[in-house]
Amino acid sequence: MLKTKSRVLLVLLLLVSAVVVTAQTSTARNLKLPNLYAGIEVGSKGVKMSLIELTRSAETGNSFTIVKDTSVNTDFISFTSATFDATLEGLTALYNVALTKYNIPTKRVFTVISSGVKQQAEKEKKTESIAKLISAFQTKINEPGRLVEVVDVMQEAKLSHLGIVPLSRRYTTFLIDIGSGNTKGGFFPYGNDSYFYLFQLNWGTKSTANAADKLSGDDKSLQNYSKQLQRVAANAENTDITYAVNTSGSYPVSDHIAFSGGIAWATATLLYPELSNNPIIPVTYEDVERFTKRVSENFSSLSEAYLVSKLGNGKWDKKLVGEEIKRVHSVFDQKALMAGSALLLRIMRQFKSVNEAKQFYLIKNGQVGWVSAYVTEATD
Repeated sequence: MLKTKSRVLLVLLLLVSAVVVTAQTSTARNLKLPNLYAGIEVGSKGVKMSLIELTRSAETGNSFTIVKDTSVNTDFISFTSATFDATLEGLTALYNVALTKYNIPTKRVFTVISSGVKQQAEKEKKTESIAKLISAFQTKINEPGRLVEVVDVMQEAKLSHLGIVPLSRRYTTFLIDIGSGNTKGGFFPYGNDSYFYLFQLNWGTKSTANAADKLSGDDKSLQNYSKQLQRVAANAENTDITYAVNTSGSYPVSDHIAFSGGIAWATATLLYPELSNNPIIPVTYEDVERFTKRVSENFSSLSEAYLVSKLGNGKWDKKLVGEEIKRVHSVFDQKALMAGSALLLRIMRQFKSVNEAKQFYLIKNGQVGWVSAYVTEATD
């Protein structure tokens, strides 16, 4: 079993570096069944499916393109019977969509549980919920042997880096993926792939929002939520973030700090909607600071109608820009954006205090990283 897993991981590590990132959701295309794969992930926020088209080339090797992303928000890490049932239904539904709507064979559909879910379950002593979900899913689809791997945070972080960061910047970039349930990432400190420094926090967009909501008690007003969120974010920074950054050894090795994950995509899209086709957006700490304030104090200025109206008559496609903005709002409500941007800002602040010269980047389509890498097992 260990040998098999080692072989699979080696294949993933070798092939993920060939990933080609396109848009968050690609436009409709003429899908070719032999080249189509699906990766379905149970994350802290819910269930996400990525359809991936594989292109084979003897000259350049294998490459991937994200054809479509679909997600169902089920809040699995609340660990209630209702969110369990919703997650099971979402996982089963997306699995069946891959099989029936896109005619993808079961061997080309990959199902995993994210490290964020694993960490939160361990933190709350709810690991039996994961085992129960896997068993129920296997029964529901009538596949008792279906592999649903609970990925390790080190594996997820390293694969993400190899899949997202271009080779030319691999050894000068510190990648941080802010997920729903946790934050993970790191860098290669010795200028080669032999050792990866793992950076991790038990804080993500959803877990931060849940903590603030819990502190809010019966007062669910936005004003009280904002107040409690600041308490949660300050505590996370003082007890976890500061220590993690100070002990990371990123200075002076890493010139670039890149953020991926849903909140990076959302922030980049709403900050610079006119750059909807750009997968990587350079930002400053001050940019994100202003955005964070805007989310809580002037949320209407981030609406699809308002942002599109401010574009003017440039060369951009206003319809596509508007659709992407609406997609952000369908994934993140105001409180979720407040929580995610607050966490992002606190992490950025600590890196800024260590080294003022570091350049920050927001990566919109980081989901192509480790999830798509899992698909490579099917290329044999």
